[in-house]
Amino acid sequence: MKINTKTRYGLRTMIFLAMKKDEHSVLQKEIAEAEDISFKYLDQIISELKAAGLIETAGGKKSGYRLTMKPSEITVYDIYKAFNSELKILDCLDNAICEKINKCAAQEFWQNLNSSIMQIMKSTTIAELAEKQEQINQEKQQIMFYI
Repeated sequence: MKINTKTRYGLRTMIFLAMKKDEHSVLQKEIAEAEDISFKYLDQIISELKAAGLIETAGGKKSGYRLTMKPSEITVYDIYKAFNSELKILDCLDNAICEKINKCAAQEFWQNLNSSIMQIMKSTTIAELAEKQEQINQEKQQIMFYI
């Protein structure tokens, strides 16, 4: 299983927006610079996050973006779903494709692994990741202060 770039950058974008909770909106340029994502590529990511209902334009044109819900209500799986269909780490987990449904010991293992990954994604919120990122940023600042 490999998570695609849009999903990874989408997660970073959402964490960045969650960290800017006191601001009414964040400009796309600010996100692109802070997260080192090309402005043009970020445009595609933002479009898909908007289509999924996770972010919205804060006002008129050039007004920036904001989350549509509290960061504690948005999970990593919500972001994954903005860019992908249902999580299936293997094609054989799709019962319509697999000819060995209920005849394969390995399938139960793969299904349990798939379920575990999905559960971790569904139980991890953007608020938790934003808090962790803020801790990392503070530790980095403290190290820089001592140098």
